[in-house]
Amino acid sequence: MTRTRPSAWPPLLTAIALEVTATLSLRAAEGFRHPLWLIAVVIGYSGSLWLLSVVLDRGMPVGVAYGIWSAIGVVLTAVMGAVLFGELLGAVQIVGIAVIVVGVLLVELGSRAGHPKEATS
Repeated sequence: MTRTRPSAWPPLLTAIALEVTATLSLRAAEGFRHPLWLIAVVIGYSGSLWLLSVVLDRGMPVGVAYGIWSAIGVVLTAVMGAVLFGELLGAVQIVGIAVIVVGVLLVELGSRAGHPKEATS
């Protein structure tokens, strides 16, 4: 009987959410004018990095995991920065976000093509 590893996707998505929350909290802290936000920064970044290690332990290649984590984090942070803090997204930035999304999809598709599923006998 072969044990299968748990999916790496739930901890990866949670790691992304924590990283984005930490980054937005860093912005909300406005330096040290609102230091309570810094608690969310420390918890968010620490939790995100721990979960990223869980993702790697579950077998996702480091380049794929880090690429997805950082790229989706950049996209969500930019969009949420615009929504929450009124930061402007220009046309060039929007094109950049689209390029990041396409890049993440290509990395994920490339990782699947490089590791075809084993045939079961």
